[in-house]
Amino acid sequence: MNVLAREWVEKAEADLRTGERESAAAQYPNYDDVCFHAQQCAEKYLKALLQVRNIAFPRTHDLLELLHLLEPPEGAVDELRASFASLSPYSAMFRYPGESATSAMASQALEHARRVRQAVRPLLGLPADE
Repeated sequence: MNVLAREWVEKAEADLRTGERESAAAQYPNYDDVCFHAQQCAEKYLKALLQVRNIAFPRTHDLLELLHLLEPPEGAVDELRASFASLSPYSAMFRYPGESATSAMASQALEHARRVRQAVRPLLGLPADE
């Protein structure tokens, strides 16, 4: 794996840890941030995969747009299309007043991010469960 792909993976891992830590906060967990960091984890894993495949990608947070660049996507990644669709809006949805994430949304977002992580890591030559 090249250096830039490795950096994407490190940042994805940091986002997942941050989301998990915030979700587990005993007082005042910020579910908006949990959803944001779950989306960021998935986005960065997709960008790492694109980087390894030498596929140029635009500056976007749209996970389905990034997934489309992998056409045809490998089976494990393509099976996560619903996860990508669910996470994609969380890049900006809760940044402004008017909408807030719930505990259930945050839990589901983290589960989607974990599924993406588990599917993409082996494609990068990394263990799925490390």
